[in-house]
Amino acid sequence: MFSIIQAAGWPIWPIILASVIAVGIIGERLWSLRLSKVSPRDLLPRVLQEYRRSGVHADTLTHLQSHSPLGQVLVAGLKNIDSPREIMKDSIEEAGRVAAHELERYLTTLGTIASLSPLMGLFGTLIGMIEIFGSGTPSGSNPVQLAHGISVALYNSAFGILVAIPSIIFYRHFRAKVDELVLEMELQALKLVEIVLGERRV
Repeated sequence: MFSIIQAAGWPIWPIILASVIAVGIIGERLWSLRLSKVSPRDLLPRVLQEYRRSGVHADTLTHLQSHSPLGQVLVAGLKNIDSPREIMKDSIEEAGRVAAHELERYLTTLGTIASLSPLMGLFGTLIGMIEIFGSGTPSGSNPVQLAHGISVALYNSAFGILVAIPSIIFYRHFRAKVDELVLEMELQALKLVEIVLGERRV
């Protein structure tokens, strides 16, 4: 592996750095965007059960706030439980926007890596081409420099594309996942409002 990096030359290092960052983001987002962590299915029934038994308490809200993004959205509704329906819904929507922003964390960086990796590979290719053209001398071409220039050009193009493909796949996957989770939280929060206000039983 190290011999390949040597053959690719110094332009490969930004691509390697980008790949390490992309892998870190992908792993972190795979862990953080699980449904059980963001919007647990059993949270709303437990909140409603607690509300019917003892109402809204500061300790309950504090625990719920730190539980999950869905918990933060439900807290916004419970804090305004005595307010009109419109105010309650507005507070939930505001909390939902904050939660959605948190769910999208690092995705801009991942999308940037997906876009820039092929360009970094192209930059390496240009460096390799410069070395190829520089290998010519009045007495003929320098085969060692020519071979090195070709390897720099090809390896950087390949590595750039290799980093870009999984990055853009996971970027699109995470964007769709965030949209799905936000929709799920909105539905759960709307259900809370309707049940608390007596517009819905279950």
